[in-house]
Amino acid sequence: MIKLINSPSIIKAAGTKEKIIEEYFGRVNSETSELSIAKMKSPEGWLEPGQCPEFDEYTVVLKGALKVKTKKDEFIVKAGQGIFVGKNEWIQYSSPFNGGAEYIAVCFPAFSPDTVHRDAE
Repeated sequence: MIKLINSPSIIKAAGTKEKIIEEYFGRVNSETSELSIAKMKSPEGWLEPGQCPEFDEYTVVLKGALKVKTKKDEFIVKAGQGIFVGKNEWIQYSSPFNGGAEYIAVCFPAFSPDTVHRDAE
């Protein structure tokens, strides 16, 4: 099977400021539950609620830097770097740095609002 994706779907994001999620593959744009691939653009000062998802997440930063906080550590993931977060790990993403961040996120299985388990705001 071959499926051409002509354009991404724009997905509403959680967080303190408006982040743009362009889903290329996933439950919305390609009706794919096996995995999701999305390009994210988060503005400077963006912070999303913590979460404990039921999926593995692979993130590659293209521009700027992300702050990634776990229960034990904090990581600054800069352009050209990536980070893997295994399922059932509590995680919080933010882009507190000048210029925000642009990155690719791959979730396995695909991201779902029902399986991300965000903290109450």
